[in-house]
This record gives sequence, C-alpha cells and structure tokens, in this order.
Amino acid sequence: MTDRKIYRIAGVSALVCIAIFFVEFPFYFVRTHVPGLAESSKYPDYAARNGTNIMCCLFLDLFILSLMTVFFAGVRHLIRQANPQDEWLASLFFGVGLVFVAITLVGDSFQASIVIDAFNPPADGVIMRAMTESTLLLYGSIALWLLAFFKAILSYVTVSSGALPRWSAWVGYGCAAIELAFVPTMFVHRVDFFGWYNPASLSAQAFANCFPLTVWMIVVGILMIRKSGKPTAK
Repeated sequence: MTDRKIYRIAGVSALVCIAIFFVEFPFYFVRTHVPGLAESSKYPDYAARNGTNIMCCLFLDLFILSLMTVFFAGVRHLIRQANPQDEWLASLFFGVGLVFVAITLVGDSFQASIVIDAFNPPADGVIMRAMTESTLLLYGSIALWLLAFFKAILSYVTVSSGALPRWSAWVGYGCAAIELAFVPTMFVHRVDFFGWYNPASLSAQAFANCFPLTVWMIVVGILMIRKSGKPTAK
C-alpha cells in the first residue's frame, strides 16, 4: 500500500468518524433528566426509559472508535515517513491512541451493563450508581490526559520534522491545553452532572473531551487527505 493511499484512508476515516459523532451527539439531548448520584433509586427507571437511546450511542461508538484506530495507524505511518528516527514517537502515539480507545470501550461497557440491568428486573440502583461512578474518570480526567498526550506527540513531530504544516501543531497544542485544564477535575469532591468543573460535569466529559478532539481530527484529517494528493518525496 502506498503512502498516499494510507494518508487518504486515514484522513477520510477521521472525517467520517467526526461525521458519525455529530449523528450521535443529539441523542444525549433527548434523554430524560439524569438522576444525581444521591438518587440511586431513580437509576433503574432512568436506564429503562433511555435504554435504547444509550445502546444506540454505544453502537455508534463502535464505528467511531474503529475509525479512530484506522486514523491513529495512518498518523503513525505519517510520523515514521516524516523522519525514520521518530519511529519510537510513532509507536508511542499509536499506543496512547489505542489505550484511549480501550478505556472508552470499558466505559461504554459499564453503560451497557446499566441498561441490561434495567431491562432485567429487579434492577439495583446502588449497583447502577457504582457503575456510573466507574465511568467518570474514564470519560473525564483519564481520557483527557490521553487525548492531550497524543496530540502533543503529533504536534511535537510536526514542529521538528514538518510531518504536517507547522500551524497545525499549534492547533494541536491549543486543544491539548484545553484538555489538560480539565484533568484536575478529578480532585473536586462535589459531583454535579450539570456543574462546570467537577469529575462528572458536562464541561469535562462533553466540552473538553469531545470538541477539542473534533477540531483537531478535522484539521489533521483534511491535511492528510491533501497530503495524499501530493507526490511522495523520494
């Protein structure tokens, strides 16, 4: 497989991944009110009412995360081709990306377990609360750290070897900085799903997790597609 074809596949995978994300995102807004952690008795009813919605999101995540893996593999090849001495950075980038995919799938599995429990009564709200709490750092601080990590790797390589236009490195660094700013939410004791800065907040799990990644993947995806149209340097 030629370099140009790999770049094209990776770039298209990034853009299709984001397109599916935009299909998935509205699902979160049509769910009923999310019970607070102190309202564990309400979890079975919430999960039963929104079970199909939740499972649809998890199903779409399978496509999103698979496409991200293809994208990560393409970026790994890009880094290696830009400078063969950066082989270890390419492997590090791909490894961090795979860890992000893996922990997201673990969080999704916890969510699926909540729905399955709700559909097979008697459901236990206390167990559902525990599984919900188990997802908080997976979707929050841990995911944000990994997201910032692999963006920083590609940005560094872009600056040092010109793998992509230099300005894209500053987009990556900026997105990584936003994500890092929300990693310390893990230290905030009070959990509020609709608060701004705490482990369960929409700011950490939606704004900081999703949107910097979306901007970065669109930028890198487009640049890789454009790169696939240029002859490979000999």
